[in-house]
Amino acid sequence: MRYQKVALIGLGLIASSVAHAVRWKKLAAEVSGYDASAQARTDAAEIGLVDTLCDSAAEAVADADLVLLCVPVGVMGGVAEQIAPHLKQGATLSDVGSVKQAVIDAVAPWVPQGVHFIPGHPLAGTEQSGPRSGFATLFVNRWWLLTPMEDADPQAVSQLRLFLEGLGANVDTMDAPHHDITLAVTSHCPHLIAYTMVGVADHVRRVSQSEIVKYSASGFRDFTRIAASDPTMWRDVFLTNKDATLDVLGRFSEELFMLQRAIRTGDGDLLHDYFTRTRALRRGIVEAGQDTEAPDFGRSAVSKDHDV
Repeated sequence: MRYQKVALIGLGLIASSVAHAVRWKKLAAEVSGYDASAQARTDAAEIGLVDTLCDSAAEAVADADLVLLCVPVGVMGGVAEQIAPHLKQGATLSDVGSVKQAVIDAVAPWVPQGVHFIPGHPLAGTEQSGPRSGFATLFVNRWWLLTPMEDADPQAVSQLRLFLEGLGANVDTMDAPHHDITLAVTSHCPHLIAYTMVGVADHVRRVSQSEIVKYSASGFRDFTRIAASDPTMWRDVFLTNKDATLDVLGRFSEELFMLQRAIRTGDGDLLHDYFTRTRALRRGIVEAGQDTEAPDFGRSAVSKDHDV
C-alpha cells in the first residue's frame, strides 16, 4: 500500500473515482471523505463510497498520510486554512485543481512545517459530477500533472507519483506557470469556446431550440457535452487563470479573424492548408494514445466496468 490512510476533501467526480480506484487496486487501508454539501454526503453514504464519511474536513484529514483537495479552485485556500491545524506531520497534501499557480498562492501559506504540499492536476473527467459519477478506470492512461515547488521533498514526490500510477495515470511534472499556459490551450479555452458556441445557438432566433436538439451533428453535440461541465469549477478556473486564458483567447481571435477573411474572400487554398495542419495535430493526439478514432471522443459505454 502506498499510504495507510487517504483523505478526500470534496466528493465529486475526481474524488469518487479516486475512491473507487483505491479500493480496486488496494492502494490504501482506509479512505475517509468529507463534502460541504449535505446531499453529496448522503449520496456518498448510500453507495458506501468511502470507509469513513466525516462531518467535517478536519475530522477527515486526522491521521491521513495523503490528503487530496478535490474542491473548486476558488475555495482551496479556505479549506486549507480549516484543515491546517489537523494535518499529520509527514503527511502529503495535494489537490486536483485545473489551475496551479493560484492554488499554490492560496494554499501554500497555510501548510504547516513538516507537511509536504505537492500540487497536482488529473487531465481526466467527464461532464458528470457528484459522488455517484465516479468510476475506477477514469485515470487509466490519462495524464496526472504534478507541479512540485523548488523545496519539495523528493521522496514525498516519488511516493505520490507511485500512488497516482497505481490509479492507472501517466504522471509528469512541470512548473506551475507552464502548466497554466498549457492548460489554457488544451482545456480552458476549448471549454470557453464550447460554452460560447452553445450560447450562440441559444440566441440564434432563426433556429428553434427543438431543431438544435433534433438536428445536432457530432460537432455541436460534443460542444454541448463540454458545456455541461460543472459551472462553479469553470467559473473559478477562468477567474484564477485569467492571464493565460486571455493570452490564448487573443491568439484565437487573431486566427478566427484570418479564417473569417479567407471565407469572405474565397481563399480556398488558405482554408485547405490550415485545415490540413490542424488535422495532423488530431492524428498526433490519437497516436499518443489520448484518444481513439472511435466516435464520441473514444469513450465507451463499458468504461465503468471496474466500478467497485
